Amino acid sequence: MFEKILIATDLSSASNVIVNYAGELRKAGTKECVLVQCIKAREAASYLIAQDTELLKSAMENQKKILEKQGFTVSVEIAVGTVHTEVNRIAKEQNCSLIVIGSHGHSLAGEIFLGGVATNIIHNAVIPVLIMRLKKDKEGACLQCEKWSINRHILFPTDFSQNADLAFTYLEELAEKGVEKITLLHIQDNSKISPHLDDKLEEFNRIDRERLGKMKSKLKGVKNVDTEIIYGIPFLEILKVIKERDVSQVVMGSQGRGFVYDIFIGSVSYQVARMSPVPVLLIPMKRD
Repeated sequence: MFEKILIATDLSSASNVIVNYAGELRKAGTKECVLVQCIKAREAASYLIAQDTELLKSAMENQKKILEKQGFTVSVEIAVGTVHTEVNRIAKEQNCSLIVIGSHGHSLAGEIFLGGVATNIIHNAVIPVLIMRLKKDKEGACLQCEKWSINRHILFPTDFSQNADLAFTYLEELAEKGVEKITLLHIQDNSKISPHLDDKLEEFNRIDRERLGKMKSKLKGVKNVDTEIIYGIPFLEILKVIKERDVSQVVMGSQGRGFVYDIFIGSVSYQVARMSPVPVLLIPMKRD
């Protein structure tokens, strides 16, 4: 499924967290990692002159060894250029099937590599992106979800769109790897229903329950599959379910590169990725 992945690093304590938790992806069939460090073009010359290049190589070698101890085959790349451009380019050239990045949540609009750049990587990605939510602690950084598991309880929010259908194929593959519980969730968006379609809500619920039921029937390898329909503001209701139902990971579709940037920033997938306390796997639309 995700046999070869790319892990974006900036060699900070935050990216060390991502590397230390990468072993969980072996459950999804990951065997090989490409560890990528990007340096902005305008800073490259001064960076390499002012700092010991051996220190950079040593730090990446340490992260490589951590990944190798977890059973991965690891290659290392240092790229010069715009981070999101280089990450997506290398992922494509190396035939990776997943990009793994960290995010500081509310700092996605900032300048921190594992914060602000995450937005651009997600927006331009043509392959799935796993966003790991980080938080600060006394030692620098740690994973927001300290007991992350890709196969304990997956939440799959769907709006029944083409992109959501594509994301569901990834959920099916994960289910085949062994998942304890899956919750299939649809939010009836109150901004689209109220007040003019309130009388249609019962009919909408009936149709959508049937849709969720068909999806559930395809997840035959998972013994515990819940289906739920909630009325409200989609991203807020999704975050509420994550926190209240002990969800360990979210899988959902992302509009990705085919949409206007401002629309993406306001999308449900973006808001969930930005605020979710657990890792979020975003699946972009396929491009020709």
